[in-house]
Amino acid sequence: MSHHRDTRLIHAGTPPFSQGHGPVNVPVVRASTVRFESAAAYDDIRERHARGERVSAYGRQGMETHRALEDAIAALEGGDRTFLVPSGLAAISLTFVALLSPGDHALVVDSVYAPVRRLEQTLLRRLGIEVSYFSPGRDDVAALIRPNTKLLYLESPSSLLYEVLDLPRLAQIAHRHGVVVAADNTWASGHVLQPLALGVDVSILAATKYISGHSDLMQGALVVRDAALVRRLADAYDGFGLAIGADDAYLALRGIRTLAVRLAQHQRNALAVAHYLEAHAAVGRVFYPALPSDPGHALWLRDFSGANGLVSFSLPGADAAGARKLVDSLRLFGLGASWGGYESLVQVAAPERLAEHSYWRGTEPVIRLHIGLEAADDLIADLEQGLAALPQRRAAA
Repeated sequence: MSHHRDTRLIHAGTPPFSQGHGPVNVPVVRASTVRFESAAAYDDIRERHARGERVSAYGRQGMETHRALEDAIAALEGGDRTFLVPSGLAAISLTFVALLSPGDHALVVDSVYAPVRRLEQTLLRRLGIEVSYFSPGRDDVAALIRPNTKLLYLESPSSLLYEVLDLPRLAQIAHRHGVVVAADNTWASGHVLQPLALGVDVSILAATKYISGHSDLMQGALVVRDAALVRRLADAYDGFGLAIGADDAYLALRGIRTLAVRLAQHQRNALAVAHYLEAHAAVGRVFYPALPSDPGHALWLRDFSGANGLVSFSLPGADAAGARKLVDSLRLFGLGASWGGYESLVQVAAPERLAEHSYWRGTEPVIRLHIGLEAADDLIADLEQGLAALPQRRAAA
């Protein structure tokens, strides 16, 4: 019987019964040293690990708690193998270093998460790996692929402004040229978008965000299906000695069980806030793909099964000082750089980051909100009192 994804998510990684009983969730299994019954058993495990099997000769390779989380994330994304790493940025860095060699070229969407540019400017350049950026709305991607292009790196929806990409089309173009496609899927957290089903080869997640859901955990993950890519990533993963603690794996596993209901409520609240902002005289453009007015709405309807709590909006009647004043006036929105927890957050989008996005055409401040699980009416009232002090000038359509 084929079950709904939400059902699979609840049951993936559930521990088996032992002597007729067992816990609902897998216990925390902490280990550095792993003991073996015999030299033959030790040799067998080492050989199986060398072949790429998910077995542990040492604690760094994970224990039962890690396996349960790997299985749950693989079920979420529709993949065959999950690699757990200490942060979302670690997952991104592992992807680039594992799949690229000196002399290789990567083509990256220009609305990418800003630390990717820092990775390129520091480590990748030093390793002789070249990166160039493209505009999905303006550029002919096929014309930008070079003989040494080995990776197309995407993020959909994008950071800050949530530009929705045509992942199947971009993946088809890349594959015609033998290029591997990786996509940051943190916005959807594997639940409302499955990039692997759309042609993406490597799906990247910051489990710090919605998978954790409680703003108390740093974690990343990569999910793949292709056996050859699994081998390449596994070699780099082992070589770097990447690992996460069993307690962190347990917290992420506990968070993932409620991901579906939390994301649904985040979307309900965010959509209410987005509609309120669209009607406000001090607000210009509202960035939220689930809005019918959003340029990416049609692609979002086609490829996604839902949205999240991230809403950005521009303030055409305000300057930087006015935007900061608005942020400081809010009482229910904490000022913080992350998102994906149960709480609401606010941040002024850095102008230099917006300037890197071809999707952005304005000069006014942009505010990024993460809409949490508070009552939507309370959040709207908080925004109302903050916006009341700003000049009431409607942006041009």
